Amino acid sequence: MKQFDYIVVGAGSAGCVLANRLSENPNHRVLLLEAGRKDWNPWLHIPVGYFKTMHNPAFDWCYMTEPDPGLAGRRLQWPRGKVLGGSSALNGLLYVRGQAQDYDRWAELGNSGWSYDEVLPYFKKSEDNQRGGDQYHGVGGPQKVSDLRLRRPIAEQFIKAATEQGIPFNDDYNGEIQEGVGYFQQTAYNGFRWSTAKSFLRPAKNRRNLSILTKAQVSRLLFEGKRVTGVEYRQGGQLHTALSKAEVVLSAGAVNSPQILQHSGIGDPDILAAAGVETRQDLPGVGKNLQDHLQIRLVFETSERTLNDELNNPLKQFKVGLQYFLTRTGPLTLAASQVVIFTKSSASIDRPDIQFHMQPLSADKPGDGVHPFSAFTASVCQLRPHSRGEIRITSSDQFAYPEIHPNYLSDQRDCEVAINGIKVARGIAGAPALKSRITRERVPGSEYQSDDELLDAARKFSQTIYHPTSTCKMGQDEMAVVDAQLRVHGIEGLRVADASIMPEIVSGNTNAPTIMIGEKAADMILASRR
Repeated sequence: MKQFDYIVVGAGSAGCVLANRLSENPNHRVLLLEAGRKDWNPWLHIPVGYFKTMHNPAFDWCYMTEPDPGLAGRRLQWPRGKVLGGSSALNGLLYVRGQAQDYDRWAELGNSGWSYDEVLPYFKKSEDNQRGGDQYHGVGGPQKVSDLRLRRPIAEQFIKAATEQGIPFNDDYNGEIQEGVGYFQQTAYNGFRWSTAKSFLRPAKNRRNLSILTKAQVSRLLFEGKRVTGVEYRQGGQLHTALSKAEVVLSAGAVNSPQILQHSGIGDPDILAAAGVETRQDLPGVGKNLQDHLQIRLVFETSERTLNDELNNPLKQFKVGLQYFLTRTGPLTLAASQVVIFTKSSASIDRPDIQFHMQPLSADKPGDGVHPFSAFTASVCQLRPHSRGEIRITSSDQFAYPEIHPNYLSDQRDCEVAINGIKVARGIAGAPALKSRITRERVPGSEYQSDDELLDAARKFSQTIYHPTSTCKMGQDEMAVVDAQLRVHGIEGLRVADASIMPEIVSGNTNAPTIMIGEKAADMILASRR
């Protein structure tokens, strides 16, 4: 049995950051535990590789939600990374921070130190932006952020159509103002994906004071009274224990972090009792407050050729592969989307509440292959949903998957935004720059017209955009799980640092904010030892 100063559970978007920063001091012995495997597979490093890694049990937990009443009883696949780098190793590579008001709102809820002005330095600290540094961006940090290496005419036309609808062009949605249309930046460098395993873990992996164990799944926390003293984990079919002198940090994500807490007796006593787990700390908010971005994917068939045509032609596939091999450019460098829009679903909204992800291709889902016709996809999601779900264990089996209840579109306000979001998408599609190039709205289809029909379409066709958060929320109210220092209420020697601590989901993709959470958590942990 080995003893460490710090044990970090989960080598994902935050965990890799913590492992790097906590081990910078050679006097700190750090153990990083990752349930998945090493990131050796080439598809984990080719940007478009998410078509091969998502929904692949070798790299993905392959979670499924429970049947959701708000989605006409459908179950959704919920990809989560099970590999070094976590979900940053198989996500869409999109670098988005959210709105300044998101973080100011966190501070207003009683979370001192989390306002936008206070978290911006951590975004900049981690960043190495291709465009250089300024008031909002950093250079020299571990996390590479670059411009897209692929552009297609249909994307340019989509941008022009959006401006024709009154949406301003914005070349830096992570800068002073988020609102507008423009191209995404991505977590990539020189044509390769830049996961946190590559950005933060690779430079630190040879430090003598950092131990990295893969295929090591934590089953529960170990205690002396109310203090966490270590973890139990399974590796190679056997249970092992590791002890911590200072702290254990859960960075296992919005599904796994509450699952580990619940199996350790921390959570809602009723849920724990039903699962056969004895309550150690009554924290009813563990697993509650679940939030996610739900995307309504509109697919438009076009008279103009799109990437579907390139990716369905064997000769063009060969050329695409050769282009990538020789120049690190072309379709294999494709992020999940090319064009982003942040805008308002109605004139009564004071700041953007919907986001578009535009792809110059169409597919049912990653891994299925593209459609055999020319088309593009315009997905629209609500940035700040009001619906709340939960994660809960249902048995004492520590390795059984928990139930996931997103409760999408359970709040009427979310239903209204979904309806309006489709209308905004159709307005862009009907603008002069695009209208003549679109031959048909394939999904959901022109037969959906009234508000009731549009809501029905949202329930039938929408999908997760892979942003689960907030299941161990930060705060001081009775449903809060951690305080502003990310310490679990009522427990010593334990923090949570990942997307689960967000009191409210940010207005955009969640990878960059989770990296920031890892940076800030590391600073708070190190400051507590001075």
